[in-house]
Amino acid sequence: MAVSYNSVEIDLSAIRENYINIRKRVGDQVRVMAVVKADAYGHGAVQTARVLHSADCRFFGVTEVEEGVILRQSGVSGDIVIMLGAPEHAFDEVVRHDLTPVVFDLTMVKALSDYAERLNVKVGVQLKVDVGMGRLGIMPHEVLPFISAMESMNGVFLVGLLGHFPMADGPDHDKTLGMFREFESIVSQIPDSLRNDQIMHMANSAAMIRYSEAHLDMVRTGISLYGCYPFDSENDRTSLPLKPAMSFKTRVIQVKEVPEGYGLSYGHIYVTDRPSRLVVLPVGYDDGYLRRFSNRGEVLIHGRRAPIRGRVCMNLCLADVTDLPGVMVGDEAVLMGRQESSADSYSDEITADEVAGWLDTNNYEVLCLFGNSNRRVYVNYDKSAS
Repeated sequence: MAVSYNSVEIDLSAIRENYINIRKRVGDQVRVMAVVKADAYGHGAVQTARVLHSADCRFFGVTEVEEGVILRQSGVSGDIVIMLGAPEHAFDEVVRHDLTPVVFDLTMVKALSDYAERLNVKVGVQLKVDVGMGRLGIMPHEVLPFISAMESMNGVFLVGLLGHFPMADGPDHDKTLGMFREFESIVSQIPDSLRNDQIMHMANSAAMIRYSEAHLDMVRTGISLYGCYPFDSENDRTSLPLKPAMSFKTRVIQVKEVPEGYGLSYGHIYVTDRPSRLVVLPVGYDDGYLRRFSNRGEVLIHGRRAPIRGRVCMNLCLADVTDLPGVMVGDEAVLMGRQESSADSYSDEITADEVAGWLDTNNYEVLCLFGNSNRRVYVNYDKSAS
């Protein structure tokens, strides 16, 4: 196995625990879709889906057909929903692996139906409605004609109707609830003759936590599964306990002393203002630790914070440990996650939210960035459970 200084550690028991807490939150009558797109936000889609399947999760959301095929080939059963739908060249994989594409174009649905009919099978599809997101989905007034047109197609059948909240994580509750009411109105207008056992769903992680009335038949949980919240509100956070599943770690490869007035790294954007002790860390923007962290990021060593100094390079960066005695080559440095030092009783945590603040982005991007740029190591996973 390849050996690297850097690793992203994934606590699979945390993902499982988060899922169980979400299930408790929404109740037994509401299904929970685990959104494992983008390789489960950098956590590994196959490993995540397997551990969630062992916790009785039977709905999984991915972006493209290829992701669904990978899950099926890895032994994941249940419904796998393809959020971007299926292009014509992927119809064979949709049928062969029993995938459920989201649809939003009648021409594509007709082509899929014709393909399935030739094979004497029927493919279940979910219809995406745009009630304010402004991305994929048909407009509300198009829903009934779209469903009626599908009724004449022999190769497809409707298994779900979904919308998406663009602002459930924000302060405008009235606007979010207005979008939900519009989706409810659309559902209520579907004639009984066209309504069978379709699953109606709109709530993402933010709406799952904030708006119980929007749970409908199913909620779609992504960021919350991985132990992060989609908003800053402490009241919302305390209402659902979540445990971060991802940590990002490296090792000190050099400790060095430099004098006052010494320029560090490319461009000398940091010059020491005192004699300083530095550590060299073998991590940089090739590993997802971006140049944006230069002179603003921090790492944990011996359970205490050490600031990043100077320009972050492709594979190296520097941290100042002048105030941290006893740091040695080989010591662990935590770039994101919790570190405890039993020797001197220090403990601290760098969260995905804090890292996102340094990057002027959100925790979603941080998880994808770190998780998909590094070797992943899985911990706290009982293989017999999958």
